[in-house]
Amino acid sequence: MASSSSSAVPSHPVVFTTKTPYALPSQKFMIPLDWKRYQLSQLINKALDLPRPIPFDFLVHGEILRTSLLEWRAEKGVGEEDTLEIEYFESVMPPQRISELPHEDWVSSVSCRIPQHFVTSSYDGHLRLFDYSQNPLLDISVHQAPITSVCVVPSPSTETESRILASSSHDLTACLTRIFLGSEGPSASTVTSLHLHTSPLSSISTDVSGSHLLTSSWDGLIGVWDTSIPNDHQVPLDREDDRKKRRKTASANIKRKAPIAVLKSHTARVSKALFAAGEHAKGKAYSCGFDSTVRTWDVESGVCINTINVPERPMLDLAETPDGNTLLGASTDRTVSIFDLRVSSLSSSTGIMMHSATPSCIATSESRKQQVVTGAYDGVARLWDLRSTKSAVTSFRVWDGMKVLAVDWVRDVVGIGGEGGMEVWRIDGGS
Repeated sequence: MASSSSSAVPSHPVVFTTKTPYALPSQKFMIPLDWKRYQLSQLINKALDLPRPIPFDFLVHGEILRTSLLEWRAEKGVGEEDTLEIEYFESVMPPQRISELPHEDWVSSVSCRIPQHFVTSSYDGHLRLFDYSQNPLLDISVHQAPITSVCVVPSPSTETESRILASSSHDLTACLTRIFLGSEGPSASTVTSLHLHTSPLSSISTDVSGSHLLTSSWDGLIGVWDTSIPNDHQVPLDREDDRKKRRKTASANIKRKAPIAVLKSHTARVSKALFAAGEHAKGKAYSCGFDSTVRTWDVESGVCINTINVPERPMLDLAETPDGNTLLGASTDRTVSIFDLRVSSLSSSTGIMMHSATPSCIATSESRKQQVVTGAYDGVARLWDLRSTKSAVTSFRVWDGMKVLAVDWVRDVVGIGGEGGMEVWRIDGGS
C-alpha cells in the first residue's frame, strides 16, 4: 500500500481509476484527509512521471470533488475504513476567446454544424455565413421580422456543397433556405416557407436524419413538417395570417408548405420543441413552455404521453444530452432544471443548476457527454458537469451589460450569440 501521508494528518485508503490514457498501476494509496484536488492531481502526475504536467479533476461517488477529503467524508457519512474509489479525468482548461463576428443587430441563434463555418440568425431578419477566418461569405435576407432560431438540416447524401438552413421568425413563418458552397463562390436561395402559426415562432429544430422538423410558437402549437420541397403551394395565399405578414417581395419560387401534423397540449407559449435522441426514443419529441411544463410526445400519433410540471418555472430553452438520458430546461427563475429520463413515471425535476441571472440557452456536446454549456442574461457563459451541479466547472464573461441569447458547441468550439453579436470560444480538456 502506497502512503502519501505524514503521521500528523489522518489518512484514508483510496484506489484510483481512470478512463484516460494515463492509468496508474492498480494499488491502494493512503491519502491525507486535508488533501484537495490540487494535491491529488500532483500525486497522479508524480506517480506517472509525466513529461509535462496534466491537471486532473476527481470523481468520488459520482460527484466532482470540490472540498478536502475530510469535508467530503463528513458530508457523506463515509466510514474511516471504507476504501474510496476515485476516478480522475483531465481538467477543463480556462476557455479562450478565439474570434469575434460583429453584427449590426442582436444574434438570436448560432450553429457550428457546417464544418469550418458558422451560421447566425439575427433580429434584422438575415441569415449569415462565416468561415473560420471570420470572413463573411453570405448575408441572406430571409424574414421580414426578427429570426428566433436557425438549424442546419442534416443531408442523407455525401454531397457537402449544398446545405439546407431552417429558420423561424416573428413574421409567423419558418423558411428553408438552400446554400451552395461550391468552388465558384457561395450562393443562397430560399426555397419554401412553412405556414401554420398565428403568433411569432420561438424555435425550429431538425431530427438527426434531416427528414423532419419541429416548430414551436407563442400560439401554443407545435408544427411537425417533412423537409421535402413541394412543387406547388400547399397553403393558399389569401389566408388571414398571410395577408397580414407575407413578404412584400414574395417570390413565386418560394412554395408555401403545410405541416404534416400539429401537436396541441401546451396552455401557453411554447419555447422549444426538439426530437428525442437515440434509437430507444425514436418517434418521440420533447417540448417546454411558459406553462411551466416539459412534455413528451408520440410524434406519429400526435399525442402528449407525459407532462412534467415544474411550478412557477416558465421555460425558455430545452436540450437533451447525446445519450438521451437527460433533459435540461432553462427557466425564468434563474435555474436550469435537470430531468433524468431513466426514471420511470418522471413527474418532477431531479436536480437544478443555479444561475445568478436568467439562463436563456443550453448546448450539449457529442464529445463531452457529461458536460453542458449555458448562456445567461448577465452576459456570462457557464460550463457545467452533470456529475456535480452545485456550481459551474468554469464560467467566462462574454459581454458586459449585454445578454447571451444563443449557444452551440461542437468538439472544442463554442459559438455564442447575443446582444453583442457573435463570439467564438475554445474549451479544451475535460471528458
